[in-house]
Amino acid sequence: NIQLGLRGEPIVKLGPVGGPAPYIFGSVNTKGDTNFVAAGLAWKVNAGPVYIRPGIGLAIHNGPKERYAANGNRTDLGSRVVFEPEIGVGINVAPRVSVEANWTHLSHATLFNGEQNPGLDMIGAGVNIKL
Repeated sequence: NIQLGLRGEPIVKLGPVGGPAPYIFGSVNTKGDTNFVAAGLAWKVNAGPVYIRPGIGLAIHNGPKERYAANGNRTDLGSRVVFEPEIGVGINVAPRVSVEANWTHLSHATLFNGEQNPGLDMIGAGVNIKL
């Protein structure tokens, strides 16, 4: 997948819950499979030049409504709108640039179907540039 997104500044009024920053991004699957757009809040925890960025959001995807594996198990995401938890670990390499490894998950957490919830996991790397 190729992803492109924007992250905002921490929301000062949400300081009591750690001052998360809003984000939005789109993800395009280069093989024509599931694409999605996600938005949510992320918390950046600094430890020197290294940081951890956990986040939680919602995503809307265009994956198939129903899809089955060869063994008969359903592999679709079960709902058009899904939760999008994520975590990134990065390092600041310049005043406005960081490099990050991240994990993103799409799932409906069995809220829409208690018997089916395969989810979708993505592990990747990215470059963040502060505008």
